[in-house]
Amino acid sequence: MPETLSLILAAIATLAGMAWLALGMETHWEQVRGKDHALTRRRQVVLRALGAAGLLLSLLLCLKADHASMAVLVWTMLLAGSAIGVAMVLTWYPRGLGALAGPRA
Repeated sequence: MPETLSLILAAIATLAGMAWLALGMETHWEQVRGKDHALTRRRQVVLRALGAAGLLLSLLLCLKADHASMAVLVWTMLLAGSAIGVAMVLTWYPRGLGALAGPRA
C-alpha cells in the first residue's frame, strides 16, 4: 500500500475513532440522537471499543507509512486535528455524526 494511501486511511480511522469516543459519552450521544434515544451501557461500551480500535488502527497505518519517530509525530497531529474536527461537528451540526452512531434503537 502506498504511503499516501496509508496516511489517508489513518486520518479517516482517527476521525472515526474520535467520533466514536465522543458518541460513547452521554452528552454527545444526546446531541446527536436526542433525549428520546438513551445511550445503553452495551452501546456505550461498543462505541468506546470502536473508538479505541480506530485510534489503534490509525497508529498502525502511520507506522506502516513511515519510520517510528515520524509516524508517532504524524499520529499525534492526526489526534489533535481529529479532536478539533469532531468538536466542530458537535458544535455546529451534531446530527452529522448520526451515521457513526449506528442504527436507532
